[in-house]
Amino acid sequence: MWYRPHERMTNPVESADQRASVAAMFPTLTDAQRQRLAAHGRERRVADGEVLVEVGQRDIPFFVVTAGSIEAARPSTSVDRVIVTLEPGMFTGEATMLTGRPAITRLRAAGPGTVLEIPRERLLDAVVRNDPELSDILLRAFVRRRQDLIASGGGDALLLGSTHSAATLRVREFLTRNGHPFTFVDLDRDEGAQDLLDRFDVGVADVPVLVACTGDVLRNPSNEAVARTLGLNAAIDAAQARDVVVVGAGPSGLAAAVYAASEGLDVLVIESDVPGGQAGSSSRIENYLGFPVGISGADLTARAFVQAEKFGAQVLVADGARRLACDWPRYELEVSDGSIVPTRTVIIATGAEYRRLPLVDVARFEGAGVYYAATHMEAQLCRGEEVIVVGGGNSAGQAAVFLTEHCARVHLLVRADGLSESMSKYLINRIEQHPKITLRTRTEVTALLGGAHLERVEWTDRRAGTAETRDLRHVFTMTGADPCTAWLRGCVTLDDRGFIKTGPDLTRDELAAARWPLERVPYLLETSLPGVFAVGDARAGNVKRVASAVGEGSIAVSFVHRVLHA
Repeated sequence: MWYRPHERMTNPVESADQRASVAAMFPTLTDAQRQRLAAHGRERRVADGEVLVEVGQRDIPFFVVTAGSIEAARPSTSVDRVIVTLEPGMFTGEATMLTGRPAITRLRAAGPGTVLEIPRERLLDAVVRNDPELSDILLRAFVRRRQDLIASGGGDALLLGSTHSAATLRVREFLTRNGHPFTFVDLDRDEGAQDLLDRFDVGVADVPVLVACTGDVLRNPSNEAVARTLGLNAAIDAAQARDVVVVGAGPSGLAAAVYAASEGLDVLVIESDVPGGQAGSSSRIENYLGFPVGISGADLTARAFVQAEKFGAQVLVADGARRLACDWPRYELEVSDGSIVPTRTVIIATGAEYRRLPLVDVARFEGAGVYYAATHMEAQLCRGEEVIVVGGGNSAGQAAVFLTEHCARVHLLVRADGLSESMSKYLINRIEQHPKITLRTRTEVTALLGGAHLERVEWTDRRAGTAETRDLRHVFTMTGADPCTAWLRGCVTLDDRGFIKTGPDLTRDELAAARWPLERVPYLLETSLPGVFAVGDARAGNVKRVASAVGEGSIAVSFVHRVLHA
């Protein structure tokens, strides 16, 4: 939770790390730094109680306090709750300054004073992208403030839900992966739950319920409805013609966005669900270059998301591509809300989805006992219990190790005779030596049983030919993946498994069938449509590593430049 920085920083019981964190979150600018900022804005007087930014306001200015103080507060029907007081030399803003999304806190003057006011776009163009010293200070503060708001539940939305509800898990994941702070009330544990339901005139059948700061009450909302109500895409003009549209915000798509935007291209990223892709759901990645102690997939992709926005890329969430108009040399993408996005080039980074278990009732238990990600959110649901992880790849291995920190025992089920063909050696060693992990080879889940939530699981040992039923309520499945390319059929050439063929993998006959219009052959990563590229897990022949996905995203941008300058 935010606070008066000068009070916390002088608290003798705080550690040096805590004081350093506070200083990074609420730095005081030097005179020289303030003078550089002053060149881009205007100084003006503010009156006591004057509201500078209101919750829900768009196009938020940036303020530096030059005299007096400014309070950031959460509006209330009684008395606003002050979450921070900024004093001379300190500045306003958090992650919304980068995204252009609506304000989630109210800013008001706490007494008469003066402020330096800089328009948001001017701040981003002149400072964040062109002044390395100030950029580091501002970005560090913006990101840490948002992280603090998330950790303290200090956002502008209230989510009422049940930990046993698949829809609740979906909305929580959507808000969390999009970095939007919210307060969660668990209706199964909160003693005042019925009072809250009565207050907003909702029943148990309406769960989950999202209450926005605008007063809107959404009952069991779709991700699209959540994004629309909270204004997550409010700053984006989808009809604006772009140099490149990136479809998918996993590691390959975000890498493409970072490199394209940093090199001056007008970039829009379209994401049907949540940023991060499969990598974003990984509990820990330990073999990614530059992170010797590992990093969670969510943290890695969140940093990439901030980088893309820093350089000016825009990200449209919960609004996936539905159709690509294949009329070279100008392309149009239709997104799920019916909007048409014109663009000169396209980078397809839609990735792949884990396959469902081939069982009749699997869909009924998804989010209510069957999960395709193992993050801290899912781990909270099965604390102290025994769980099953299905899969023999690195994602399954990482999930198994991570879940031992929260669960009593992890049963790792693989269809093969072992792990050596599909998992990194360091993970195999860790799994074999971990006292909480039981590896069950040649074993498959053959039945899921329960009511509203998974209650029992049957697995079959194919070697012994025996079946066993256990009272287990949580299954994490991370088996082979299918590409998210159905929307491209009849438009670009796919292989027999639905992956996109690119570059030298395209045969002369396939190019002829696709009516390739140019004398040159397709560039590396280019599809059967000129200027349309495919990267990451959606591409035929991809290497299933985060590093290779990032590399492909950056390489594709180099070919985008060639197409644009042809």
